[in-house]
Amino acid sequence: MKILILNGPNLNLLGTREPEIYGTLSMEEYFEKLKSEFSSHELKYYQSNIEGEMINRLQEDDFDALVINPGAYTHYSYAISDCLKNIRKPKIEVHISNIYKREEFRQKSVTAANTDAVLSGFGMDGYRLAILSFK
Repeated sequence: MKILILNGPNLNLLGTREPEIYGTLSMEEYFEKLKSEFSSHELKYYQSNIEGEMINRLQEDDFDALVINPGAYTHYSYAISDCLKNIRKPKIEVHISNIYKREEFRQKSVTAANTDAVLSGFGMDGYRLAILSFK
């Protein structure tokens, strides 16, 4: 199975960004662990701080399943939400922190309604749990 992991804005700073919330492991380090654990799958990783680039990547349609962490776009990107609506493949939204324990504006996801499930608050392991859910 080809699985795309797509991260949104500021998630390129994982490992240094607010380590008390996001931990000290970079996504690149964690991605290597995921590739090792899920060697029977083809994992692809893409990160962008730019909404349109994320949409363009989603529309490449070269994956069988999607793990997406839209970052701050979670809370207001109807463009990404509309794009997700048109993807007829398994898709899981992941948030490293528990968004429901954070600021009020972070507690609403406009993208979640167009995914199959949401994992929030499991740290980086949320990505692993999402991959495990794909059959």
